[in-house]
Amino acid sequence: MFETPLTVIGRVVTDPRRRVVGDQELISFRVASNSRRRTGDGTWEPGNSLFITVNCWGKLVTGVGAGLYKGAPVIVVGDVFTSEYDDKEGIRRSSLEMRATAVGPDLSRAIVRYEQPQARAAEPVVDEPDADDALETDAAEKGTGLPLSA
Repeated sequence: MFETPLTVIGRVVTDPRRRVVGDQELISFRVASNSRRRTGDGTWEPGNSLFITVNCWGKLVTGVGAGLYKGAPVIVVGDVFTSEYDDKEGIRRSSLEMRATAVGPDLSRAIVRYEQPQARAAEPVVDEPDADDALETDAAEKGTGLPLSA
């Protein structure tokens, strides 16, 4: 309730940090999203930047830990919120954070090869007709179609 969904396209600017919080694993990293704008003479100049801390929980921990590194181009989707805390000097601070629901490579800026998490043995495919297949075969042989209610 009252969560703000956001998609951020940028680069990982810190090494992903894995730690245990309570009884769950967390991996977090920072992403920078930088804009550029074209000037009147056709050159590009830097625009505004967004820096956000991305927190990954659950199944994301394994994939993010194995696949991301500082400098990787990413697309991150999640809910954003402001985290408030007191720093070492006791000054109240805040930072923008995201609880990620999906993290992936930006394929416009990277070439990626996906790997299956676990290799599975190939299961033999057995083509055994079931009752529906038998109805279709009988109807095809007789030149009649299945009723609309089938």
